[in-house]
Amino acid sequence: MVIFLTKQLRSSISTITFIIIFLFLFASSEFAGLRSLNVSPSKFIRVVRKVGDDLQKVTSMFKSELSNAKHDPLLFNLISTCLDLLDLSVDQLNWSISAVQSPKGNHNSTGDMKSDLRTWLSAVLANVETCTDSFEDTKRNVKGSIATKIDEAKSLLQDLLTQVKPSLNDLSMSSRSKFPSWVEQRDKKLLGREGVRANAVVAVDGSGNFTKVMDAVNAAPDKSMIRYVIHIKKGVYIENVVIGMEKWNLMMIGDGMDATVITGNLSVNVSFTTFRTATFGVNGRGFIAQDLTFENTAGPNNHQAVALRSNSDLSIFFRCGIYGYQDSLYAHTSRQFYRECKISGTVDFIFGRATVVFQNCTILARKGLESQKNTITAQGEKHLTESSGFSFQFCNISADHDLVPFVNTTSTYLGRPWKAYSRTIFMSSYISDVLNPKGWLEWNGTLYLNTLYYAEYDNYGPGARLDGRVKWPGYHVIDDPTKASNFTVANLIEGNIWLPSTGVPFIP
Repeated sequence: MVIFLTKQLRSSISTITFIIIFLFLFASSEFAGLRSLNVSPSKFIRVVRKVGDDLQKVTSMFKSELSNAKHDPLLFNLISTCLDLLDLSVDQLNWSISAVQSPKGNHNSTGDMKSDLRTWLSAVLANVETCTDSFEDTKRNVKGSIATKIDEAKSLLQDLLTQVKPSLNDLSMSSRSKFPSWVEQRDKKLLGREGVRANAVVAVDGSGNFTKVMDAVNAAPDKSMIRYVIHIKKGVYIENVVIGMEKWNLMMIGDGMDATVITGNLSVNVSFTTFRTATFGVNGRGFIAQDLTFENTAGPNNHQAVALRSNSDLSIFFRCGIYGYQDSLYAHTSRQFYRECKISGTVDFIFGRATVVFQNCTILARKGLESQKNTITAQGEKHLTESSGFSFQFCNISADHDLVPFVNTTSTYLGRPWKAYSRTIFMSSYISDVLNPKGWLEWNGTLYLNTLYYAEYDNYGPGARLDGRVKWPGYHVIDDPTKASNFTVANLIEGNIWLPSTGVPFIP
């Protein structure tokens, strides 16, 4: 039997179908938000907006103070650093709101809402605390009204982080894909390949579009959703480069780690905050660097002097040199991946509160000041609610050429706890005799030794012996590969989501 529907009835059914589809999409959006949060999406967004309002007020107050600081270089740099960090925080808060409002969207997210929200909110909290810590480190005070608003924002952020459910990572290590999954397919054709077509070329001899790296950065498009490639030809580029937060998906390719060098010599000794001493600083999300070197030549006498600073979420450094003395690499915030890099320094030369995996990297301790101890890491997590940490996998921990004659008289340690919940693990790595048998160094007496999380798993070499290691409550020797897998690319930085498309080789 054939049933004929009237035009009016067909119209009514179409309307009902549309309403059902709309309600389904709305409900699935709300459900996705609820799966990731311990509160309703609307309440979560309301609090995020309140944090944004507080930080906007802090920004306005700092701007009014900036004009009064023109004759005080240190205060001027302190306020300028805070303004940069607060600007970046506004973007990260907006990404958080967007992810909850549109869980299926991929404009800013990786598709893992829990990971994204925890990363971005943790970064905002770190940005605010880096601002206030910079004042404290220089024995300056943040004005009372500003400090009050900052404390209010910090309290809200810590509460927000408790409202994001932990990620339930798949602990399987069976996949042996070459690249982490957050790397997009189109980028696989770029990394590790010859003959990449660049959008812009930098060359000191004038044979490119620019002679300065910073000029090429300024000419790159803002908030680009497609990869923009800058080729930096062989040469030494004496400049300080800052990639702004609006420069998304930039990729820089040099002619080799020893051929293309970006170098500077800023240090805290010339009225700069540690954050602003970086020879190369990157804020824009999705940054990739390959086959070049970042260097700070300020030397051991000038204390904190950063060669590379990254707060770029989903950033990659592939076959890069990072050379300095104290604080060579500032892995400030967010998810980062370093592959086949060479990193050298003296005191805390890999530090910050980012979530980072270093894979197949060479880590070299240098000769510093007389009687100075070397510490490779100073991971700076301050809160139990966050999940940042440093993981070193398949790396080589050795002495640089200038330290080799002094290995027996200069103590080198894997790390020390910069903040209360400092988290670092070395696994499946070669450790030479450069390492002191204790392995790890105190920051200040017994401070943080109960709350830190330091671990070693399956290392080898003369420095990997465990019988002389520290006996702190927070130090762990891992013998269970399932536990160790929590610190892999797949699980610590959700690498399977965002790395594959870049083409950087990795072991998940």
